[in-house]
Amino acid sequence: MQSTWTPPLRWVFAAATVLGCFSALQSYRLSTLNLRYPMDIEVGKLLILNLVYWYVPASLTPVIFRLGHRFRVDGPRWLSALGVHAVAAVTYSAVHCALLITTRLTLWEAANKLPAVPWTLFVQRQYLSQLDFTLMTYTTVLGLSYALHYSRESQARAVKEAQLETSLVQARLRTLEAELHPHFLFNTLHAISALMRVDPRAAEDMVADLAEVLRSSFENPDTHETTLRQELAVVDCYLRIQQRRLGERMTLVQQIEPDALDAAVPKLMLQSLVENAVVHGLAPANRPGRLEITARREATELLLAVQDDGTGLPESPRKGVGLANTRERLRQLYGEAHHFELGGQPGAGTRVTLRLPFRALEQPLAAMA
Repeated sequence: MQSTWTPPLRWVFAAATVLGCFSALQSYRLSTLNLRYPMDIEVGKLLILNLVYWYVPASLTPVIFRLGHRFRVDGPRWLSALGVHAVAAVTYSAVHCALLITTRLTLWEAANKLPAVPWTLFVQRQYLSQLDFTLMTYTTVLGLSYALHYSRESQARAVKEAQLETSLVQARLRTLEAELHPHFLFNTLHAISALMRVDPRAAEDMVADLAEVLRSSFENPDTHETTLRQELAVVDCYLRIQQRRLGERMTLVQQIEPDALDAAVPKLMLQSLVENAVVHGLAPANRPGRLEITARREATELLLAVQDDGTGLPESPRKGVGLANTRERLRQLYGEAHHFELGGQPGAGTRVTLRLPFRALEQPLAAMA
């Protein structure tokens, strides 16, 4: 349960002052409408009396809030709580009546004269005439305390749920990246092992490039995005590895617009798409092939495209770790604010087109599922 919260007294007394002024105007107007027995009312004293009328519940608001928090009518001991609030409401009514009588006696000298009826009857009449209002006031303040408590509790719960959802998304993204690293590492080590006997120097260079790729991919494990510039550096290391493996069978074309370089992209996303094009498109074709990487800004979107002219899509689209991982990471990071398209025909190459919300990396992520 949250700690007791009460509205700032300046707000409470500001509201009480407005109500007191309104009540004073109302009382003054009613006195002027009494044509049969006109009354000479002193506006200043009338204002003081009506301000006291409202300042009493304003002063006791923190006490009522604390009572409401300690003795909850929505808890398992609601019956005893109702009893406590009943006694508190009657006590509040008595205090309110006593202060009003004292104020009248202080402001008007004529009120100090003995009334025509005994004091006990006079006080009872004053008390009972205000009882319905004071009970209603106590109940209203008590209800307001519960309403504010429920509102703050709901907000706190929403914040906790959002934090939990964010934690789950972060955990899911880390899992997806953990799946991607071994997948990439296995394919690269396989390429190095194939090159080890025929060209040890090239294999050594591949190991150095692999170390650079792994260093980049494992930096800042708690962040899931990087700039396109940094991602392209990782892609270049990977393509040097594959270039040594495929030689003249792979021709690389990059069409990267400068204003897209600082855009935020998921870590290893582009590398995964390029790897998919090389491993499943160009390498199995056993003929010279072309790999084209495109990146440009289109209004509020970043367009990324990876196209190869290799073996193309099979009759059933590829469902390896790379593409499945890519789709899921995009959904986790951007929800519906992205577009992923896979196209191509058997023997005619493959094109992957990706549209993301364009933003610089330092800007906060706008949408997260």
